Amino acid sequence: MALPPKFAGQKLASSAIQPAAVHTLELYLDYVCPFSAKMFKTVYTSPLRDTLTQKYGSQVVTIFRQQIQPWHPSSTLTHEAGVAVLKLAPNKFLDFSTKLFEQQKDFFDVNVVNETRNNTYKRLAKIAGSVGVDEKGLYELLEISDKPGEDGAMNTGNGVTNDVKVMVKMNRLVGVHVTPTVVFDGVVAGDISSGWTKEQWEEWLEKNIV
Repeated sequence: MALPPKFAGQKLASSAIQPAAVHTLELYLDYVCPFSAKMFKTVYTSPLRDTLTQKYGSQVVTIFRQQIQPWHPSSTLTHEAGVAVLKLAPNKFLDFSTKLFEQQKDFFDVNVVNETRNNTYKRLAKIAGSVGVDEKGLYELLEISDKPGEDGAMNTGNGVTNDVKVMVKMNRLVGVHVTPTVVFDGVVAGDISSGWTKEQWEEWLEKNIV
């Protein structure tokens, strides 16, 4: 959980190795949410990214929190693919996310309703492959068997199920519901909108990163 710098005394840390505390900016985004796509594009694929990493890089940690929205069944599948990328090539996660957000309409309800789960995974694996992730390896992590396990289990899950459980558990602790949701130093920043421009973000950062 995030620790605001004003509560830095609560952290056991050596200032020679790391600062006592930095701000934490958490963006809870869903791959099949149009408003999440808008916020991701502004924060991660515009000059605002340089502002966060260069101007404020020593003062704030920005985290993309994957938020599954279960009323869209494909949300779970797309986020499983994101978790698989984190396992295989974490340095490609933002590249994969950029591509997936660009193609998110391909995974909206009407475009997956007649598709098998594993075929959706195959399409997601191709997107991962397009940014340099092992496509075959990623699909193998996602594929669901159509045969019971050795113990007769039929809800066998896949190679990322346990990681997804942890991710969902973490998000539930914060109580996030809508996407996108921004949490700053552990508190929901309800004034931040998906429609904010780079300039609005920069004005907010100037006021809050102290």
